[in-house]
Amino acid sequence: MERDSVKDQADSYVTDDGRTIGPTVMEMKNITLRFGGVEAIKDISFDIREGEIRAIIGPNGAGKSSMLNVISGFYVPQEGEVWYKGAQRPPMKPYQVAQQGIARTFQNIALFEGMSVLDNVMTGRLTQMKSGLLAQSLWKGKAEREEVENREIAEKVIDFLEIQAIRKTPVARLPYGLKKRVELARALAAEPTILLLDEPMAGMNVEEKEDMSRFILDVNDEFGTTIALIEHDMGVVMDLSDRVVVMDYGRKIGDGSPHDVRNNQEVIDAYLGVAHD
Repeated sequence: MERDSVKDQADSYVTDDGRTIGPTVMEMKNITLRFGGVEAIKDISFDIREGEIRAIIGPNGAGKSSMLNVISGFYVPQEGEVWYKGAQRPPMKPYQVAQQGIARTFQNIALFEGMSVLDNVMTGRLTQMKSGLLAQSLWKGKAEREEVENREIAEKVIDFLEIQAIRKTPVARLPYGLKKRVELARALAAEPTILLLDEPMAGMNVEEKEDMSRFILDVNDEFGTTIALIEHDMGVVMDLSDRVVVMDYGRKIGDGSPHDVRNNQEVIDAYLGVAHD
């Protein structure tokens, strides 16, 4: 069943399921991204509101991952502006964007295979670690306190995602679905304001998709984390999302509630094929 929201543009509103959707936290204004002579994104604008789940969908090659890379700072568009928390964001390195409170997962799993689950999750705390290399090597005073505090947060995330039993297991030994959950845990360990998920359900079976959907909803409901996700499973998109933006060949062809998008004829022709009843 779709997540029904009050369809107004006030600064904030309460959804039918009791969540508070706040004002715009990020806005993409007339974004154009080129690779040589190829336009991957063509003059696209949309916003992301605080506390919502915002889906980005479209066929392969539509420019969805490129847009996520613009949001995360990995790509700098040739034209357009990125606004975050009411201010225009200058060109930044990805680690600087991460320090602003934007974390992500990847379409292809990007974990440290030889490290344990706990150690992988701890890497999500790197942007919060302020002690220098010498202090960390001595592990005294501030460095020790910092390590203990960050480990407590990592352990809470592990408990939240129900992966306690594998916390000491090397990631290389895990099945695919659990690796995707560990990658989500690493992103959550950064305590992000905005969480970017690039095809979080890709390659999963039905049971794994149900688990991941539940965790995404829990992250949004319990932490109030704003989520922007790319996903090809339309059932998941319609169930999870508050709003959906649709891309096709680098253009935006639809933007609105799941109900509005699935009944948009241009979206049906380009991507959905049939209306989803």
